[in-house]
Amino acid sequence: MKSLRIVFAGTPEFASAHLQAVLDSQAVQDNHHEVVAVYTQPDRPAGRGRKLKPSPVKELALQHDIPVFQPLSLKKDEEAREQLAALKPDLMIVVAYGLILPQSVLDIPTYGCINVHGSILPRWRGAAPIQRAIAAGDEESGVTIMQMDKGLDTGDMLIKACCPIHITDKSSDLHDRLIEVGQPALIEAIDAIAKGTITAEKQDDSCACYAHKMSKEEARIDWTQPAEKLDCLVRAFNPWPVATTELEDNAIRVWEAERVEGNSDEAPGTLIKADKSGLDIATAEGILRLTNVQLSGSRAMSVQDLLNSRRDMFVPGKKFS
Repeated sequence: MKSLRIVFAGTPEFASAHLQAVLDSQAVQDNHHEVVAVYTQPDRPAGRGRKLKPSPVKELALQHDIPVFQPLSLKKDEEAREQLAALKPDLMIVVAYGLILPQSVLDIPTYGCINVHGSILPRWRGAAPIQRAIAAGDEESGVTIMQMDKGLDTGDMLIKACCPIHITDKSSDLHDRLIEVGQPALIEAIDAIAKGTITAEKQDDSCACYAHKMSKEEARIDWTQPAEKLDCLVRAFNPWPVATTELEDNAIRVWEAERVEGNSDEAPGTLIKADKSGLDIATAEGILRLTNVQLSGSRAMSVQDLLNSRRDMFVPGKKFS
């Protein structure tokens, strides 16, 4: 098996976990592949002090003494593209990088660029496949290792690794599960490319959906939706941007909720019951129970703890908006 010179491009934790898998594989393979450079987004302000913070991928690369490059653009910066070409990469691995790669960059590595995508393509193309899968009530997700082309997640599929979506999964839960299936799938793809045994499969464009980025506006709960749909949305919006609602001008963030059996004749948004099990609220179809919420200026807490101090606020018959 040929040893490959690899350039890794990624930014968040999801990407750093896959970079770690590549680095770990170096230690156990005789003809190990070498990560010769890492590309990641520029450091961003973070925290109360707004100090510049490196990405998880940059932090990991520095721990392993791997050169790090942080261009603002690979599309407009010719010098950055020349710098990449000078590395003479055999393969570029892209995982949640955040920059558009023009064809001139895709053509630089000998074996092109491959992407680790958090969906079984072509189901969810785009920026937020994990959240969109949960919001849509999908029962299955997974990771696709894809040969990148100039389209948006339209390239040929190399490896697919599936996993279930449980009815209690938040986006953070599925995120972690996709890392577990994605890491070995990536190593399998790299080795198959090195051996020349990889087989590509074209996507069926007619089955594709676009996974738009989540927005704070979307996170406002619409009580005229069915409870089943709202349950999916609350889980999809956790940990960001977090579902929100209002009660008498008090903003409430909903971290956890669940659909409960039964229906109500009350108008959607009406509080039916408030006890230690949660806040039961009427929807267009069914009842949604809020179990973990956060008032403005406070921390997230169970409804049981909330009622110990603010029971007068949650009187059945009041209406959420």
